[in-house]
Amino acid sequence: MSEFLASYERVLLGKLKKDDQSAFSVVFTQYYSDLVRFSFKFTNDLNISEEIVQDVFLRLWENRSSLEIHTSLKSYLLKNVQNRSIDSLRHTGITNQYVSMVLNNVIATQNDTENYVFFSELQANYNNALKKIPVQYADVFRMSRMEGLKYQEIADVLGVSVRTVEVRLSKALVILREELKDFLLLYLIILKLLT
Repeated sequence: MSEFLASYERVLLGKLKKDDQSAFSVVFTQYYSDLVRFSFKFTNDLNISEEIVQDVFLRLWENRSSLEIHTSLKSYLLKNVQNRSIDSLRHTGITNQYVSMVLNNVIATQNDTENYVFFSELQANYNNALKKIPVQYADVFRMSRMEGLKYQEIADVLGVSVRTVEVRLSKALVILREELKDFLLLYLIILKLLT
């Protein structure tokens, strides 16, 4: 990194620590697009990438007075976005695993009464969450996750583009994750205790 750029970033960081909102705006404007593109390489989902980057910037602002950055500001932001993107992938994978378990009626193989009650409640919560998804998103979700159709097949059935299918599925998953997050965390805790 050039000496000028390093000096420029030090000035911006100094202003950020002094609650200078204009310095924050400069940082946001300068790095936002690159960070979203970087996150997208991990998530493959523009909405999730934008949420991640916005959250990283929110944390930057909230922690501005205690910032200790020993690399360049851009490197610091990239590392944070990378970590959050990987965490998002892990969370999505876990969510999809347990939603799939419910969809495949894993509870039918459980003899334990407590497990049956727990999975029954999860199924009820999952069904309620599905009702909160707008119909156009829910249709894409059902075709993809329940019927196993590929994006192109869904696009052909609905008469929309593959990109539209991706966006609708992404939005459905965001809503489901939000609606089921507390329940799935509880399930993960119980699972950890049993293993």
